[in-house]
This record gives sequence, structure tokens and C-alpha cells, in this order.
Amino acid sequence: MSTKIKVFIGIGIGVFVCLIAFIIFVNATPAGRKMWGSYQNELQQADDEVDYETRKKVEDTCRSYIASYKTDKSTYENYKDSEDKVLKSSAEQARIRANQTANTYNEYFLKNSYVWKNNVPSDIYTRLELI
Repeated sequence: MSTKIKVFIGIGIGVFVCLIAFIIFVNATPAGRKMWGSYQNELQQADDEVDYETRKKVEDTCRSYIASYKTDKSTYENYKDSEDKVLKSSAEQARIRANQTANTYNEYFLKNSYVWKNNVPSDIYTRLELI
């Protein structure tokens, strides 16, 4: 055998032995189990922080869409039967904006519904209706 092959075999055996030693250390010693538990705890905390930030962002965005939708819907309902052409036109524009917001919201909600894990806050609607 050549020297290079012997070196690679030696390195491979060394890595394998180190891996086995690490697995035994983590599973069979109190210090190893403590180290592994600490590592898992830190991962869980990082995941929780990311989940919270993502959920907060999605909820804030949903609430913003809902507020915009309600404002435009209210404007439409208040002025849709007006005799004034300007107010009636304003009402129609508000209806169009409300429907655009509803479409955007419904798509956004579906795309991000995973963040609530079937526990949607009571002030977040699962769907906004078109008017």
C-alpha cells in the first residue's frame, strides 16, 4: 500500500475512534449528558425567540390589514347611498380598496397560518369577506 492510503486510513480510524468516544462521553457520563442537555436547551430557547418574533410580526401585519379593511368598509357603507357624486365615488373607491385588502389579507393569512399552530388570537380573523 502507498503511504498516502495509509495516512487516509489512519485519519479515518482516528476520526471514527473520536466519534465513538464522543458518543460514549455524551451518553455515559454526567458531564456529557449535562453538556448535551445544555446544548438542547439553548437550541430550544433560540427557536422560541424566533417563533415569538415571527408570530408578533405576522399578528401585527394581520391587525394592520384588518384596520385598513374596516376603515374602507366603513367609508363605503357610510357613503354608498349618498346623493353627492363625489361621496359616492369615494365610497366606490373605498370598496375597491377594501376588497383588495381582503384579497391580500386572505392570501397572507393562509401563507402564515402555521405560526399560530391552531391557536389564532380572537382579534385575528381567518378570512375577510369581499364587499
